[in-house]
Amino acid sequence: MGLDQTQSVRLTQQVKAGGCASKLPAVLSARCFPGYQHRPDPNLLVGFETSDDAGIYRIGQGTALVQTVDFFTPLVDDPFTFGQIAATNALSDVYAMGGRPLTALAIVCFPQDAALEILEEIMRGGLSKMTEARLHCSGRALRSRHPK
Repeated sequence: MGLDQTQSVRLTQQVKAGGCASKLPAVLSARCFPGYQHRPDPNLLVGFETSDDAGIYRIGQGTALVQTVDFFTPLVDDPFTFGQIAATNALSDVYAMGGRPLTALAIVCFPQDAALEILEEIMRGGLSKMTEARLHCSGRALRSRHPK
């Protein structure tokens, strides 16, 4: 059953790999930036070259900005649960770097001709975790062949 129907949709059947298994290995991602020149900056605490979950930039004495972006393909079939898992996974990248999330930009990729009720449930699940974490949120939905 495709995403254009809302009953009995299996999100895991809409993608080739679930979760982090859908990501390119870090060594391949690094090859996509062949001309990147690292500019020395004493405030850059964690940069591109470490392939960490997030970058960290010192913005003041004892204060640093932790930035990350994540895409996560479905590991489960329930849209609400998938949204919760994706949001929790993204938040964990900030926590893993010792940060405290304050804001979030929810980015979702979804087929344009799919049932919007499915997307609404994914977003409800993700926003439930953002609300639980007491974050200020905004976001954007992008067209994509597969949900992520």
